Amino acid sequence: MRLVQLTIPTGKRQTILETLDERKIDYVVTDEDSSREYTAVVYFPLPAPAVEPVLDELQETGIDDDAYTVVVDAETVVSRRFQALREEYEHGDVGTDRISRQELQAEADSLTPTFSVYAIMTIISAVVATAGLLLDSPAVVVGSMVIAPLIGPALGASVGSVIDDEELFRNSVSYQIIGIILAIGAAAVFAWAVRITNIVPPGLNIASVGEISERLAPDLLSLVIALGAGVAGIISIATGTSVALVGVMIAAALIPPAAAAGIAIAWGQPSAAIGSTALVLVNVLSVNLAGLLTLWYVGYRPDNLFALGETQQRVRRRVLGLAVIVLVFAVFLGAITYSSYAVSNFEENARGEVETTLSEDEFSEYQLLEFEVVMDDNYPFVGPQRVVVTVGGPEGEVPPELADRLHERINQHTDDSVGVQVRSVGLVER
Repeated sequence: MRLVQLTIPTGKRQTILETLDERKIDYVVTDEDSSREYTAVVYFPLPAPAVEPVLDELQETGIDDDAYTVVVDAETVVSRRFQALREEYEHGDVGTDRISRQELQAEADSLTPTFSVYAIMTIISAVVATAGLLLDSPAVVVGSMVIAPLIGPALGASVGSVIDDEELFRNSVSYQIIGIILAIGAAAVFAWAVRITNIVPPGLNIASVGEISERLAPDLLSLVIALGAGVAGIISIATGTSVALVGVMIAAALIPPAAAAGIAIAWGQPSAAIGSTALVLVNVLSVNLAGLLTLWYVGYRPDNLFALGETQQRVRRRVLGLAVIVLVFAVFLGAITYSSYAVSNFEENARGEVETTLSEDEFSEYQLLEFEVVMDDNYPFVGPQRVVVTVGGPEGEVPPELADRLHERINQHTDDSVGVQVRSVGLVER
């Protein structure tokens, strides 16, 4: 429910009040004595879905943007006529549960802080995420998402496009671009400082850190997170519900991958930063794409009907452009996903070959103790570099025939040659 306060320009009092009467809207009018171009202020309660059509109709009577229109939440309205208004406008679907276009624009503006605050909070969030990744601490990484101020710019571009507010669109796009650069740059600088001061163990292999490795070689499921965040974010802001948790979800799609890219750069592995940087870009684009589609679906349009055709064409162009770019990135992520699938298959087949070989009579005295596939560092398309097999058995060296047999059988399952090490009391390498 909303309480609308509207200043009535000189000469428009009767027209505005007749419009409210025709819609059976209760109102209270107070005279304005500030010696300006307004004669009165009218107050009237409305169900949330009625705000946009009523304000649009009042604007058609001659209310311009210079007039003051204030829309505030109303906790309770007791009125039989108001109940009839609710029944007329509320139908229980997303389209009627949404807030007005005017409120949406104000909400999008309010979610974006000033540039200095945005820059500082983005840098802090990236630094905290970098620390969390290096510590392999999911709790710290989640904490970095909470303080990230990304939801405003991420949703503002979609809102600006749909309601024909190009200034909001340009500002939001600029904020997003600057935010990505700041996040990756801050993460790289902080990770470099951590590395050269030996705060982390010297020679740390970042690929061995779980929180980092999963973002250096992202898969196609990462796209689902970004699309879901975009839809959820728009529905939250459009229905006037809390956007705090959705903001965390959007930050989850952007801040940790940006921090992982910065870490890879600081470790002198730019190829390892490719996957995480691609993940950041595809997530940003996916959030914008999902936001655009969702806003248009729930019925938001520009206030000027003459601009509807132009806005619709602009939205279509942007949706098409975003969809094509996201599709290209999706193919890239799909290739990474397939590469990971192939590695998993190789690991399973290689283990099977080891178990089969050790079950043969001539090697039956040996027992598999440990099996490990060591990956190369060719990010984002990592592959097996060598297989390490640890067996237990009689004292002495492991027969060379065992290493030869395992090398031959394991390499049947890969196009590239993979080294095989067999360890026991001694070590045989092939």
